[in-house]
Amino acid sequence: MNRDPAPHHPLVQRLIDARRITDDLFAIVKPEFLYERPIRERHRIVFYIGHLEAFDRNLFDQRLCDLPAFDPQLDQLFAFGIDPVDGGFPTDQPGDWPSLDAVRDYARRAREQIDREVGALADKAPPGRGESTQAAAAEQLLNVAIEHRLMHAETLAYMLHQLPLEQKVSGLNEPVATQPGRTEALASMVRVPAGTAVLGMSRDAGQFGWDNEFGEMHVEVPAFEIDRHMVTNGAFLTFIEAGGYRERKWWSDKDWAWKEDERIEHPACWSQRDERDPRHERDAQDAHDATALSDAHSDQAAWTLRTMFDEVPLPLDWPAYVSHAEASAYARWAGKTLPTEAQWQRAAHGAPHAASGNFDFRSWDPRPVDAYPDNVSAFGVEGQFGNGWEWTSTLFDALPGFEAFPFYLGYSANFFDGQHYVIKGGSARTAQCMLRPAFRNWFQPHYQFVYAGFRCVKA
Repeated sequence: MNRDPAPHHPLVQRLIDARRITDDLFAIVKPEFLYERPIRERHRIVFYIGHLEAFDRNLFDQRLCDLPAFDPQLDQLFAFGIDPVDGGFPTDQPGDWPSLDAVRDYARRAREQIDREVGALADKAPPGRGESTQAAAAEQLLNVAIEHRLMHAETLAYMLHQLPLEQKVSGLNEPVATQPGRTEALASMVRVPAGTAVLGMSRDAGQFGWDNEFGEMHVEVPAFEIDRHMVTNGAFLTFIEAGGYRERKWWSDKDWAWKEDERIEHPACWSQRDERDPRHERDAQDAHDATALSDAHSDQAAWTLRTMFDEVPLPLDWPAYVSHAEASAYARWAGKTLPTEAQWQRAAHGAPHAASGNFDFRSWDPRPVDAYPDNVSAFGVEGQFGNGWEWTSTLFDALPGFEAFPFYLGYSANFFDGQHYVIKGGSARTAQCMLRPAFRNWFQPHYQFVYAGFRCVKA
């Protein structure tokens, strides 16, 4: 977009690095499709080109430095995103938005303005250096800008995942890493002894966190069993073939109503093709011979999965990315439950969350659920950090002593509404800085598009 400023401080450099990640994501979309809306609950792609810079400009202005408005109308237009809740879908049309040149010009000018002022501020009083209140505030604001952008990098990734393949640049396909025929071997559980789970962190921890992470809470958790690995596509396919989407008894009233109204019959990126169709046979051969049509079942339809840049035979040993509603139905069918946030946190005790794993933008797609045996907790639970967020049964709410960020009052508090569930861990498109154990993510239960899977527990 524009030449990056010379870095003055590690946080400034991290902001520059985060910009490159989001710039590269926008470059994936062919320009003529930047006004598309791949997910109806979200803004059109073009909004985010302006939003990321407007957020930083609005955040820093009068807090970190003086940033006189050069286009107040666009500052406001690009200020806020959309929460994916049921109903109330946006109805804007492409013509309602400024031209692409105007949006890019706004983003360029905002970035240049920020770089001049932040660079000058860093030269005089580098953010984060020293113990002054002013330095701490500057460090907090820069961390908010960095992590906000990195969160949107993940949001953009799963949005672009839903964009038709022909609307994205080609040549970025990844090999399909899978070993067919292992579904049963990946279905074991491990015992987690009774003990204490620590949710959140203390305000004296000395590290950055979002407002919902503070208010350290100790929870005594009785002993339980938990899946060693995330539930695989293969295991979830068994649920589908057993009639899981047709049996009312596995679904809550609200989840069943949603499924029926939306005619949900399988996870968002799954589809079925007739094996007798020669085009399917050719596609499957081209995608990956080793998958052997993902151990295709004996009926005349084979399941495929849309990856970021391809459509491939369903890898049975990858984590199943589903909504909370679908995960809950599977758990009931299996005679288990989703873990509480405290159970999940207890199971993750001792896990080296920054060790090997599929995170920090290392790949576009998942890997087998047992691909990272070193990413293991003290109790033998594998892969809790990376390769897919994990749903819990805990409604998102404040920890003790919650205090909203004064500069972002609604970041968490707007979602303490009994309609959002905590997800933990991280995906391939989650930045490493957000793999910290205290980090809490959340989504409503009928949103299928997040890179989120699950594992089950039983007492």
